[in-house]
Amino acid sequence: MSSILEQEIYEQPDVIAHLIAVQSETARQIAAAIRDFNPAFVWIAARGTSDNAARYAQYLFAVHARLAVGLATPSVHTLYEAAPDMSRALVIGVSQSGQSQDVRQVITDARAQGALTVTITNDSESPLAQGAAFHLALNAGAEKSVAATKSYTTELTAFALIAAALTDKTELWDGLAKLPAWARTTLDAAQETELWAQRYRYMERYAVIGRGYNYCTAFEISLKVKELSYIAGEGYSEADFRHGPIAMINSGFPVIVVAPSGATLEQQRDLLVKLNEKGAECLAISDNSSLAALTHHLMPLPVGMPEWISPITAVMPGQVFAMSLAKLRGNPVDQPRGLTKVTNTV
Repeated sequence: MSSILEQEIYEQPDVIAHLIAVQSETARQIAAAIRDFNPAFVWIAARGTSDNAARYAQYLFAVHARLAVGLATPSVHTLYEAAPDMSRALVIGVSQSGQSQDVRQVITDARAQGALTVTITNDSESPLAQGAAFHLALNAGAEKSVAATKSYTTELTAFALIAAALTDKTELWDGLAKLPAWARTTLDAAQETELWAQRYRYMERYAVIGRGYNYCTAFEISLKVKELSYIAGEGYSEADFRHGPIAMINSGFPVIVVAPSGATLEQQRDLLVKLNEKGAECLAISDNSSLAALTHHLMPLPVGMPEWISPITAVMPGQVFAMSLAKLRGNPVDQPRGLTKVTNTV
């Protein structure tokens, strides 16, 4: 393989399988503590890619555990020194490196207030990992490419493990057992991306549309394209997109629609119809082959995969697309300009 990034993208099925195998018991311990604590709400601190993983947790915990989930504002803790009342909250800090000072401060303040604190990182020795009552290690191995891929999908999987342990729903555990195979199927299908990505080599703007569980996927795919190809584009909720941003669509405007089977599929299909009427250049990520008639290219997902777990695989075609686009544009995919692996914000 030609790059570290490519290696890390394609090792995701094995990394996910390893995480499920070695950390299910840790997830059960965390779930037991959550049940004992009985939090009034969940508060998640993260930045960048990890913030997109937190968006997934908002839907996952709300739908399956009926827990209200908010995203923390770390600057309130650092720049303004005005920590909100988190004493009755489950407070989760998520970071690939575990080094970010502002995320760490949220956990420090929460623990001082008596909150239940959990951290999710890829480095068990990091300050963030050491600062909480519980830590769930991603065990993804060193992520050497600057653009996060396997750390993102393992963060999603870590949240899925906690949700499965917290609710103990058979459907969630069954989905996790099948997840590595679904991930392999997804990546096998994505290998042809470079053959058709040439069409988008010179695009200057784009949009990615998700909804529900895959709201996070829209944000993460748009972030990967920005990081690797330096192209301005945004992720949107399908509902929000209709409330104004759809006005920017004209002939040839590229739009990626994340549309797995489930509660959001028909809204996404209807949006594709409207985008086609405006002449948009539509791509879709879906297991529903009927959407091919509404797109220039359909990036397939495995048939039979439940919607709740689909964000873990749905992002993978987007990762491959972002990497392919960067390579076609001659960009260094392992070391994008202006970026470092660890960004320590305060």
